[in-house]
Amino acid sequence: MTAETTPVIAAGDTTRAIVTGGASSERPRRRKKLTGSRVMQYVGLGVYLFFLGFPLVWLLSASFKSSRELNSLSANLIPAEWVFTNYVDALERQNLIQSAGNSLIVAISTTFITLLLSMPMAYALARLRGRLRAGGTIWILASQVFPAILIIIPLFLVMRTLHLNDTLFGLTLVYVTFTMPFTLWMLQGYIAAIPIDLEEAGEMDGAGRWRVLRSIVFPLLAPGIAATAMFTFVSAWNEFFLALVLIQSPELYTLPITLRSFLGAEGQTQLGPLAAGAVLATIPSLIIFSILQKRLTGGMLAGAVKG
Repeated sequence: MTAETTPVIAAGDTTRAIVTGGASSERPRRRKKLTGSRVMQYVGLGVYLFFLGFPLVWLLSASFKSSRELNSLSANLIPAEWVFTNYVDALERQNLIQSAGNSLIVAISTTFITLLLSMPMAYALARLRGRLRAGGTIWILASQVFPAILIIIPLFLVMRTLHLNDTLFGLTLVYVTFTMPFTLWMLQGYIAAIPIDLEEAGEMDGAGRWRVLRSIVFPLLAPGIAATAMFTFVSAWNEFFLALVLIQSPELYTLPITLRSFLGAEGQTQLGPLAAGAVLATIPSLIIFSILQKRLTGGMLAGAVKG
């Protein structure tokens, strides 16, 4: 009896070891070999990151340099003398805080209005078929061909007739008009990538159109909304030409116009305060990107199918 059960016990131990991974744990782990292609990928990624990050690092270094060092021919990345008054001059003398507030109001308002108007229009372009969709696509592409300088004079006359020039509200409406075509193009691409079978399944379960949009389409559209919001915010935050033409009052200046005021008489530029102001101007964009990065990197259909 004992001799017959011994092989069974040994077989059970062997099976248990295989299932629990006890036998495999004793095997040495294989190390991934760095092939030539993998090394070239890392080298290329490092060069790309250096190419992107070096201007920001150089700008940060220049913001702590003295005017004498900046005007010299030396190209030191680390300042020879750390000067912190550049930030004080940028914040006090050029009224940078008020201009940043104006830019923030315009950028946030532009982003909100653009997304609010673009989402239903983008859904219609992505789902509908026929002449309406073709006409909308042609309008989007045609609006991106002509530069803004061609219509700046008629635009200024129209805004003056409507008493909207030299106002932040009028500037916001202009930004919404110029950013919406590309925003529509981005959003309709994201919506077209969502399988329509998910919407049909929701309708078969008894959900109405609004319930399908709210529970299925909008959650899956979150990466597209985040990317579009980032593009719209940065475009409105960095825009210079339209604001220069439409805004005349110093108290309504946006941040790019205020940074232009660092250019002194006869072309003499205050490089230190200008670099400090440029560094401060990049902070809101970095904050917005850090908030939206999880949505940007999230999968398009993550969570679409629940077990």
